[in-house]
Amino acid sequence: MFERLTENGFEIVTLHHAEAILSQDMPEAVTELDSVLANITLPIEEIIRGGGGEGKLTQRIRRALAEFGWIKHNFEIKKTVDGVEKESLSHEIDHVKKFGDWTFALEIEWNNKDPFFDRDLENFKRLHADGVISVGAIVTRGSSLQGALREYVAKFSRDSGFSGIENLGEYYSPTERQTKNIQRAIESAGDFHTGWANAFVADKFGEATTHWRKLEDRVHRGVGNPCPLLLIGIPAQIVTF
Repeated sequence: MFERLTENGFEIVTLHHAEAILSQDMPEAVTELDSVLANITLPIEEIIRGGGGEGKLTQRIRRALAEFGWIKHNFEIKKTVDGVEKESLSHEIDHVKKFGDWTFALEIEWNNKDPFFDRDLENFKRLHADGVISVGAIVTRGSSLQGALREYVAKFSRDSGFSGIENLGEYYSPTERQTKNIQRAIESAGDFHTGWANAFVADKFGEATTHWRKLEDRVHRGVGNPCPLLLIGIPAQIVTF
């Protein structure tokens, strides 16, 4: 299952019988996810430009999933006692699709604050406990991509012929705080490209953001248990120069 993604460097982890459910009851879901993710690419300029809101890679994945019918859905669960509503909960999931009697819920966490993993996993846990979803999935930056970001940003800087902060304007406009951090990092590294890359990645894609190790930390602690889970880590290989 997901052989093509694994060959392309994606990290794939299934937990709590998710593999059996997917292979036996929802093989179409596997095929569709494989089709969407196998050929994604991320130009290095998109990492540098960043900006507010949702990343362009996430937007492309969302559009591709929507073409297969994976759409946003708001689950509303109400508890009623003797005709009186006692509790009402709402859980919005970005990508949901039914496959016969089985329901698949998926979230993309490209670069959020890492507590979003807790939110997603707890939502999956509650929805599964209420018999609403069959499998929950999270797609995030894989360990190889997280580990390569500094190298890739430095390479982009060298390839672009940058020599100082003033060269960054077309792609990246640091704040006063960020400029001071970059200057300190350059002094520490003794090299503009390495220093700027270190400061940029620490600020934009740091340890407190959503990436593979942070997701692993959660599931190893049992967050989301016992919901069947599929975890997908996007690899460094998708970055293009």
